[in-house]
Amino acid sequence: MSAIDFSDPKTIAFLTDALTAAGVGGIEISAASGSLRLMIAPDGEVRPTVVATAPAFIVKAPMAGVVCFSHVRISGTSTELPRLISGTEVLGFLRIGLVLLPLTAGRAGLLTKLRVEANALVGFGDALFEIEPHS
Repeated sequence: MSAIDFSDPKTIAFLTDALTAAGVGGIEISAASGSLRLMIAPDGEVRPTVVATAPAFIVKAPMAGVVCFSHVRISGTSTELPRLISGTEVLGFLRIGLVLLPLTAGRAGLLTKLRVEANALVGFGDALFEIEPHS
């Protein structure tokens, strides 16, 4: 089965005609690749908006170690998430023996998910945090 291309003008026209015939004032369709919003104004004019969304950015472990949150604002509770962060913000530390390696966000956005528990042993490339673009 092939995916529907919501940026195709023919697809948008077909959806618009179907919405108008059904008396629907608008629709929003979201997918991983983006979203399409069709709003039909009272005067019959169609206002399509195609929004391409970027996928979430994953902060990965640069090497093996133990993840520590005790020195930063993250405690691992879902009540603190999501929250806005800067690209240089330290999200946690990777403990390797007596050394604490800071784990920075790498880009500004909305910190939405912690992929690891505090004091978890992680390996190189393991997903640690999920950051969504924020405008």
